[in-house]
Amino acid sequence: MEQIQAEIAALRNQIQALQQERVALTTDNVISGKDDSPLKIAEAYRRYARENPQLAVELKGIDDAIAALEVQLQQKQTEFARWQIESKQLNQEQQLEEARKVAQVHAQRINQLAGELAKEIRLLKTCADQLSPMYWQVYYKPFITGFKTISVPHVRSDGDVWTIVNRIV
Repeated sequence: MEQIQAEIAALRNQIQALQQERVALTTDNVISGKDDSPLKIAEAYRRYARENPQLAVELKGIDDAIAALEVQLQQKQTEFARWQIESKQLNQEQQLEEARKVAQVHAQRINQLAGELAKEIRLLKTCADQLSPMYWQVYYKPFITGFKTISVPHVRSDGDVWTIVNRIV
């Protein structure tokens, strides 16, 4: 990227130098008054070119060089713009991949905690099953209810899409 920027700057500098050289060659060579008509100004430049063919050829060469450098400059700017877009897309893909890794760590932790929670719920159910007959005898009501509808979250993925499902314990 820095190389392309350096090439663009070099092209701009070269174009500017050629434009300054062209101005220096034409300044004061064609004298026209402020109030001259466009026709008189054009005629003065034509006459000057006829009288100074070597200078006219040199100016033509400078104009051609400027045109060629401007084409190169346009190509480099297009290449630079394309590279910036591709770089931005790569950067977004990298950010996405890093975020997916972080999400995967969280999903693994959720699944781990869900496993631990399911184990604890089963142990509590076992205790409740053992205590319920005595609890009914003493208090005339159940010790714990709702074990049939208890679920824990579980994160799964088919590769592209992640889904959080509830697993009944």
